[in-house]
Order: sequence, then C-alpha cells, then structure tokens
Amino acid sequence: MNTENNIYGKALSIIEARRQKAMTDATLRTEKIEREIPQIAELNTQLAQTSCEIAKLIVSHNGNFEEGLEKIKQTNLEGQRLLTDLLVQNGYEADYFEPKFTCTVCSDTGFVNGEKCSCLTKLIEKLTVEKLNSNSQINLCSFDTFDLSYYDNAQNPQWRDTMTKIRDYCIRYAENFSINSANIFMLGNPGLGKTHLSLSIAKTVLEKGYTVAYDSIINYLNAINREHYGRSDGDTLSTLLEVDLLVLDDLGSEPENSFYVSTIYNIINTRLNRGLPTIISSNISREEIQSRYNDRIVSRLFTMYDCLRFSGTDVRQLKRINGQKNT
Repeated sequence: MNTENNIYGKALSIIEARRQKAMTDATLRTEKIEREIPQIAELNTQLAQTSCEIAKLIVSHNGNFEEGLEKIKQTNLEGQRLLTDLLVQNGYEADYFEPKFTCTVCSDTGFVNGEKCSCLTKLIEKLTVEKLNSNSQINLCSFDTFDLSYYDNAQNPQWRDTMTKIRDYCIRYAENFSINSANIFMLGNPGLGKTHLSLSIAKTVLEKGYTVAYDSIINYLNAINREHYGRSDGDTLSTLLEVDLLVLDDLGSEPENSFYVSTIYNIINTRLNRGLPTIISSNISREEIQSRYNDRIVSRLFTMYDCLRFSGTDVRQLKRINGQKNT
C-alpha cells in the first residue's frame, strides 16, 4: 500500500473512531439517565417497541393498515415529546441522548451523498502535512530563544534595531495569523536568524490549529521531482499548494534547471491566486535572485511579499565560538 493510501486509511480510521466514541458516549449517557429517572427508562422501552408493532401490523393483514400505522406514529411522537419534557424538567438538554459527533455535516462517516466530507479532506491534508514535517526542526525554535544580543555591534549599532523590528514583526504575524495573512520574503546572509524566526512562526501557527508545511526548498523540489517521474508515491505539490501556511527555506540552494524553476513559479503563483500565505527565505542577494530566476518569479517576490532584510554577523559562528548549540 502506498503512502497516499496509508494516509487515507488512517484518516478513515480516525473518523470511524470519532463516530464510535460519540455512539458509545450517547449510550452511556442514556444508561445513566435511565438509572436516575425510571420514567425515562420506561418511555425508552416503549419507543423501542415501535418497530415490533409495525412488523406485527404488517403480518396481521389488517384492512386498516394505514390507520394503524398513523396511530403508532402519533403514539411514538407523543412518547418523544414526553421524553424531551422529562429531560428538560430535570435540567438536561432536549437532545441529551443524541450522539455528539465531531462533524455534524456527515455524522462522523467522512462522506456526504457519496462524496468526501470536508472533515475527511481536511484530516487527510493534516496527516499529509504531518508526514512532510516529520523530519523538520519545527519544534526546536521559539521567539523566546531568539537572542538579540548577538546583533550588538559597536561599528554597526543599527543591526540590533533592525533585528528587533524584524523579530517583533514576526511575533505579531504569528500571533495574528489567518489564511489572509501577508506573504514574507526573508533576505540576508547565512546565519542571521531567518530559519529561527520562520520556524518560530511555523510553530506558533501550528499551535493555533492551522496546517503548516516547513522544509528547505530543495527537499520539497526533490520530492516533487521523484513523484512527477514516478520514482515515489505521494502528492507533495498538491499539499504545498493547499496548506494554510507554507514555509520554504533556503531559496537558491536548489540546482538550476527548468523543472525546478517552473515548479517554484507554480507554487508561488498558485498560492498567490488562492490568497494563501507563504514565507520564503534566501541566503542570496537580490542581484543573484534577479540573475537566477525569471521576471515572473522575481516580480512576485519583491512586489507581492513583505521583504525583511536581515542584518548582522553569522550567529551560528558566534554560537560555535561560545560553545553553544545551534538551532
């Protein structure tokens, strides 16, 4: 079974488990109330006899079948009304016995009129993204561990001010994130904190319940390339086009070829058209970006993204000098 089928099967199992839990909880609630209020137990027993009474009516060949069926129906409705009244009188909701499904649209079946419910589609996307993120460092960084002291420099006092503003911008972005949030293009030399801050945003947004895909652009492009030419299963490209927030690290690290360039343009342009936010970071200069990529990519990056230009000295080198662990 391939990866896509594994994820689909896992999603169905999760939804079925939700349904079974809702049904079990409803049964337990019913049993509890029946013990507390014997009259409700009696009414439930009477209502449960409805199908038996209908079956008896059918086999009796009574000429007044329609009349008998209507009588059973009215008796059943009256029993339901009495049951609801008893529940409300005793401080319970009228639908207390009904299963509380996670998805009220499909009642936790995963399907509506033979088509996949949106809850199943979203769960498949969530599981796919989790698999994509399984090897990322998304839980290793936070805004709290972003140390501005590394940007103190007597010759360049503006570094700390610049990086404070960038950090604060990223914090506000993460805290106020929605699927309508802006796109971000992080530019600067290696080791200035682009990965740290983009990971911190990704972690915060994930904790809010959004779907987030984070990895280096070369890893994603390699996966898409393998899938495109049938060397592996999965549909990484579709996931990247649909996820709530996409974070592409290290633009410019990928080999230069037409397939990668067209794929990068497809991802950037499609997400812009869908209004979905993307964060891209790069260690190469604006001039290198302009010489490496076509005008369609360059114009979108510099006109439709908020550009954050990082300043400072390579923090990774400073940490190594101080004997600290890099993140």
